[in-house]
Amino acid sequence: MEYVTVKNKRTTLERADKFISPIYFKDVNLRGRLYRDHHALKSLTHFAAPGRITYSQAIKGKFLKTEVGQSFGPTWATHWFHLEIDVPDKLQKEEVHLLWNSNTEALVWQDGNPVQGLSGDYERISFPLSKAMGKDQTKCSLYIEMACNGVLGVGKDSMIGAPDMNKFFTLSQAEIAVFDREAYDLILDVETLHDMAKHMTEENERGYQALYTMNQLINTIDLNDRSTYAKAHQIAERFFQQRNGQSQHVIYAMGHAHMDTAWLWPYAETVRKCARSWSCTIRLMEQFPDFNFTCSQAQQYEWVKQNYPGLYTQIKDFVKRGRFIPVGGTWVEMDGNLPSGEAFVRQFLYGQRYFMQEFNKKCTEFWLPDTFGYSPQLPQIMRISGISRFLTQKLSWSLVNKFPHHTFWWEGIDGSSVLSHFPPGDSYHMTGKVEEVLRTIKNFKDKGRSGRSVYLFGYGDGGNGPSEEMLHRMKRLKDVDGLPKVQQKTPQDFFSDIEREDTGSLCRWRGELYLELHNGTYTTHAKVKKMNRFCEFRLHDVDFLSSVANILSVQNKGSYKFPTEELLRLWKLLLLNQFHDVLPGTSIEMVYEDAHQHYKDIVTSCQQLYSDALTSILGGSAKSDPVTMVMNCMGWQRQEVVTIDTPSGNPAKKQRKSEEVVQQDSKGNILAMVTVPSYGYAIMKPLKCDNPCSIETKSDGPYVLRNEFVTAEIDHLGRITALTLKGGERNAMSSEPGCYGNQFVLYDDIPLYWDAWDVMDYHQETRKPLAIAVSPAKVLDRGPLRVSLVVQLKVSDQSYVEQVISLDAGSPYIRCQTKVEWHENRKFLKVEFPTSVHSMSATYDIQFGHYQRTNHNNTSWDWAQFEVFGHKWAALSEHNYGVAILNDSKYGYSTRDGVMRLSLLRSPKAPDVNADMGTHTFTYAVMPFQGTFQSAGVIQAAYELNNPLDVHSVNPPKGSPEAMSFFSVDNPQVILETIKKSEDSDNDLVLRLYECFGGHTMATLTLKLPFKKVQRCNGLEEILEDGMTSDLEVKGSNISLRFSPFQIISLRLKF
Repeated sequence: MEYVTVKNKRTTLERADKFISPIYFKDVNLRGRLYRDHHALKSLTHFAAPGRITYSQAIKGKFLKTEVGQSFGPTWATHWFHLEIDVPDKLQKEEVHLLWNSNTEALVWQDGNPVQGLSGDYERISFPLSKAMGKDQTKCSLYIEMACNGVLGVGKDSMIGAPDMNKFFTLSQAEIAVFDREAYDLILDVETLHDMAKHMTEENERGYQALYTMNQLINTIDLNDRSTYAKAHQIAERFFQQRNGQSQHVIYAMGHAHMDTAWLWPYAETVRKCARSWSCTIRLMEQFPDFNFTCSQAQQYEWVKQNYPGLYTQIKDFVKRGRFIPVGGTWVEMDGNLPSGEAFVRQFLYGQRYFMQEFNKKCTEFWLPDTFGYSPQLPQIMRISGISRFLTQKLSWSLVNKFPHHTFWWEGIDGSSVLSHFPPGDSYHMTGKVEEVLRTIKNFKDKGRSGRSVYLFGYGDGGNGPSEEMLHRMKRLKDVDGLPKVQQKTPQDFFSDIEREDTGSLCRWRGELYLELHNGTYTTHAKVKKMNRFCEFRLHDVDFLSSVANILSVQNKGSYKFPTEELLRLWKLLLLNQFHDVLPGTSIEMVYEDAHQHYKDIVTSCQQLYSDALTSILGGSAKSDPVTMVMNCMGWQRQEVVTIDTPSGNPAKKQRKSEEVVQQDSKGNILAMVTVPSYGYAIMKPLKCDNPCSIETKSDGPYVLRNEFVTAEIDHLGRITALTLKGGERNAMSSEPGCYGNQFVLYDDIPLYWDAWDVMDYHQETRKPLAIAVSPAKVLDRGPLRVSLVVQLKVSDQSYVEQVISLDAGSPYIRCQTKVEWHENRKFLKVEFPTSVHSMSATYDIQFGHYQRTNHNNTSWDWAQFEVFGHKWAALSEHNYGVAILNDSKYGYSTRDGVMRLSLLRSPKAPDVNADMGTHTFTYAVMPFQGTFQSAGVIQAAYELNNPLDVHSVNPPKGSPEAMSFFSVDNPQVILETIKKSEDSDNDLVLRLYECFGGHTMATLTLKLPFKKVQRCNGLEEILEDGMTSDLEVKGSNISLRFSPFQIISLRLKF
């Protein structure tokens, strides 16, 4: 008589867990039967490579005999192994695998081609020899390229710790064995039933059905009788064949291998990671006909094309079949906050063009699962780049407030909307587990409005991607009663199905998608951020000058050759460095060595390209005398003080200017006031300074700096005690006791875990003003064109701040040129300006516009944004009055209760122990204003601070015009941001303009260069169907345009 046992859920679940455990009871459980008939390799030899060399170089190396148990290193080294394999005849009809575990990442090569990646981290340690050798073959020769690092680098004390640079890795397994496919299937059956029984709620009967089925399956298996395997599998099959109803939530499963282009490893290692990950993906596609894989970042495709052409050919074949799916449309998965608007456009321009050229595919979805917030101008930039859909996941990491939607409309500052989705499983590296699909449906916040969601599976961050186990798991979950339906689908399938539903019922989110975490990334690695801003402006200038030189050369039949390939190369280097773990400052030190080399390359090449274009535009004549020329690469006329460097430290001997029009500064350089037209040049003719600036010392101590616009009182510590506009008495700085403008403050900066990423809310409680002068303020320059002070403040025994505070004639702001010697440990340096302005919100410069955020802590959504990003300026204003902070390289701000703070430097120790250590230079300015920040010229002033007038010595031919404006706009509400050559034609220019005030307007663009035709185009430089619209009117050399708030308009002109 059979004994019926009352089941205890806990013990039954643990029984199943141990039955398939890779750790416990392997001698008597099912997992221990997964591989059998183990045999040694015929031969194993080793070559210690001198670096990341190619296959053809490696096989010429000197290979010496080695064995299991040997260790190889150090960190980042490369070792190659040659394997000779003989499969015994008795195993010829079996499924034989190579088992290799070097406890690192590795890549199997066969016949000169990469065929599969291996990883000790994710137990991807088997390579199916039977398929690789072919039918009736018993001998095989393979090479294995071993990288001395794990999937997530080699952190010494933690995952994000600085790399352990002397780590060695032991080869723990190198043999062949028979893979028992029946045992493998049963392990997955037990695992799936176990997880359903464990994770389904107590009131759900289906969970108990899974529990009893699982128990019956285990009872059926006799490990010594293989005939019981099939019977046990049939029990599981009957359970999985019980189908779902029509109303069940549908999960769109997509293979994915989120591949950080650099992070805890350098760029060069990512090249190999792509080969390791994507070769695995191709093998799985050959095995699973319904498996689809999504893959972003054109840069990574390009790397594979250059380094692994055979693999790339296979990828192109699966792209053509619609299974290997390029997504995102960008060059890399860039940071979502810090790049300029034009850099965002170039990400899409070069990404989309690459996918079109290589695969004849234009992406319709922006794919950015892992970045640290999303600018509110992105929806419009997506739209002008041919993209109407957006997918990310990162907002699930927010610490304070849970984002209220998963499928919704995201609306940008101009009103553009994109259909957006956040996979509700809160991860982009799912593994096909039951708990994940249950979490997906539980978390989904748009139930009733939609019944679909995305599920991204595959190991990510360091790549590796989907595994065979994941795909087999999802076959079991495809349509099983009690769970959501899990279907292998594509992004196109998902978004199209959503669009076919009633999208009018979806909610709308307006403005930025702010991540309530990782807001230290606006500041970490300040030199990278400085070089990013600097290179963005240098490329802007070279684009403009090269474009003008090219058109003039075409029209005049000159010899100038536009540097198409070089400019494209430089832009792609900049875009590469804007990857979301490089520009934010969250990578290891090796990455920044590469990044700064790229910046150096960009700067050096831009200097030469700038010079070549300038020479072509102005001509060059050995017979003419050299003159000093000033170039303005902005879209409005500028009158400013410029500096003429004199290396000797004395005024140039040939200078014959009177004391009324020039000034020698404290360094011996010559200062002059000049006027230069919009996007053009002028031969320097110093203007007489009718309104000189001055500096004086008041009887009670403060220095007073004064010009025609502002007056500032500055104490011995360089703090601003009073800041007033000409003719007014109101102090822009707060009158509360102890409040000073330009007050440096130091905070403790110890996060919970993510060192380089996070600044926590509690840092605000540790404020310490810098109040010790190493050298009190003293006068440097006394006018009439510039007055200045220098002050040096103590930060600590190791660190100090040295600052030159200056005011130029005609300037609306006080400029603070700052040098910091910085050697701190988890400290945060800011500068603050307590204002007298009363306002509910502050305004911040962002890409192609500006954005308002609160100046209070009313709600959790408000106080969670204690640190926010902005670009060139931030302003706090009330009716008819305000204060702005401008900067040339900073991105972190904090404005609360009328106090404006600019974040300057952090000092995290992981993953780069030397992050931000050393000497820093940067400039910021404070600008009080009457009226609005728009009418007061804050936007233009910030551009000018970032892109000063450029002084050159040239030899123009006789008769050359003394001044020239190539492009101008008659309305300060419209910025002509970009002038570039079209990607497709040497005779076409692309001009990009945007409305910068936040309102409707008309503007007229005037060109000095005669053109034949003008049409509207998108960000991809494709002519719009309505390229000639009522919004565009042409009269001679004038083009009139109508703009809506923050609208970006691109024009394509034929010459």
